[in-house]
Amino acid sequence: MTFNPNADISSNRTSRRGRNTAIAGGGVGVIGLLVFLVGPLLGVDLSGFIDDPALESGSGGNISNEAAMAQCDTGADANKSTDCRMAGAQVVLDDYWSQQVKGYTPPQMTIVDGQTSTQCGTASNAVGPFYCPPEQGVYIDPTFFGVMRDRFGASADELAQLYIVGHEWGHHIQNITGTMDRYPNNGTGPESNGVRTELQADCYAGAWLGDVTTLTDDNGTPYLEPPTQTQIDDALNAAFVVGDDYIQGQSGMVNPESFTHGTSEQRQRWFTDGYNKGLGSCDAFAVPGSQL
Repeated sequence: MTFNPNADISSNRTSRRGRNTAIAGGGVGVIGLLVFLVGPLLGVDLSGFIDDPALESGSGGNISNEAAMAQCDTGADANKSTDCRMAGAQVVLDDYWSQQVKGYTPPQMTIVDGQTSTQCGTASNAVGPFYCPPEQGVYIDPTFFGVMRDRFGASADELAQLYIVGHEWGHHIQNITGTMDRYPNNGTGPESNGVRTELQADCYAGAWLGDVTTLTDDNGTPYLEPPTQTQIDDALNAAFVVGDDYIQGQSGMVNPESFTHGTSEQRQRWFTDGYNKGLGSCDAFAVPGSQL
């Protein structure tokens, strides 16, 4: 799925931070406990499989927020630059969810250059994209997509990248609508709240992408062009390689009782249901475990 070259994304609020900057007000205690929540539950923790310092180091250098994002004005920019694609996704996601959730408040989207500290721990491509509840912030290091290709065999192209951003936005929706409070962390396992949380976020991402071609900028220009089957397969491939069974299988042992995200098949199915059936199909907490 590519952006319409003429689409206006200049209103993006996306910022960029590098390895030498940090969020004030971090600390330990209750916030420290969120490292567990964010790592295995609200992000894709690949740190156990990454041993190449080049992958963890990111693109290097620190670029100011203003200089990095000022160049992301149009869909053409989003098609040429992964950073601008993330900024464009932020614009379209805010447009979509503001129409779906009464009183919607947007999260802050941060492009990570190498690594940066957050109230939920260190953000880097070793941790993967994640959502930090106390900050209401989404963190993505675009070099993570290269990790997916090199270590997990994913294609990780345009639509896969949008699926991943949409998934993290889904966690923000769960946060601001009270889902996280109603269904708190209750440990791991194939029927756990953690797995249900992740599958619902996959469904939310699918619902957004299923409706996204109906969204237009202020000039009436569609943000995105209709996806090709190849692009849809690309997103499904991304959902497959972030399944618990696939990731654990890379180490030679699969333990369902330690699942936090759901199997590859489940993640593909919930994304597909959202894409084809919309938000009404996304209540992962209402179905028995056998139907997840």
